[in-house]
Amino acid sequence: MSQSCGSHGGCQAPPAARNPRYRRVLWLALWINLAMFAVELAGGLRAGSVSLLADAIDFLGDAANYGVSLLVLGMALQWRARAALFKGLCMGGFGMFVLGRALWAALNGDTPEPITMGAIGSLALVANVAVAWMLYAWREGDANMRSVWLCSRNDAIGNLAVMGAALGVFGTGRAWPDLLVALVMAGLALSASRAVLRQAVGELQAGPEQAPPPA
Repeated sequence: MSQSCGSHGGCQAPPAARNPRYRRVLWLALWINLAMFAVELAGGLRAGSVSLLADAIDFLGDAANYGVSLLVLGMALQWRARAALFKGLCMGGFGMFVLGRALWAALNGDTPEPITMGAIGSLALVANVAVAWMLYAWREGDANMRSVWLCSRNDAIGNLAVMGAALGVFGTGRAWPDLLVALVMAGLALSASRAVLRQAVGELQAGPEQAPPPA
C-alpha cells in the first residue's frame, strides 16, 4: 500500500497507527464491548427494557467498529475515510433501528423491570467511561479515529440515560421513561452518524493530493 502512495501526506498512516498503545487500546475496547453486548442482551431480555436492548446492539456495533479500525489503522487516509463512511452508515442504521424498536414497544411493550436496568446500566457506564478515557487522546484525529471516540462518548452518555430511565420506571411504574431514553439514544446515534459521514466524505473528496497531512 505504501508503494502506491508516493509522497503525499494523505497516504501516510497516522501517528496512532505506529503507536502500539493505540492498537492495544482498540483491542481492549473491542473485547470490553463484546462482553458488555452479551451482558446487556441478556439483561435487556430479562428486564424487558428497550433502552438496554438498544444499548446492547450499540455495544455490538462498537465492537465491529473497533475491529474495522484495527483493520485499516495503517492504511492510507482514503481507506480510513472509507471505513469511517461505513461506520457512519452503521451508526445511522442503529439510530433508525432504535426508533423503530421504541415505536413497537410503545404499542405492544410491557413495563420493564427497573432494578435490572439500573444495575446493568451502572456496569455498562463503568465499562464505557474506561474505554472513553483510554481513547480520549485520539479524539481529534481523522474521520475513522473520530468515529471511534464518538462511539465511546455516546455510549457513556447512553448509560447515564439508561440509569435515569430505570429510576423513572421505578418511580412511575410505567414504561415511558425507558422509551424516552431509547429515543435519546437514537438521536445521539443519528447525530454522530451525520458528523462522521460529513468528515469522511470531505476526506474522500479531498483525495490523497489535497488531504492534509496527519497531525
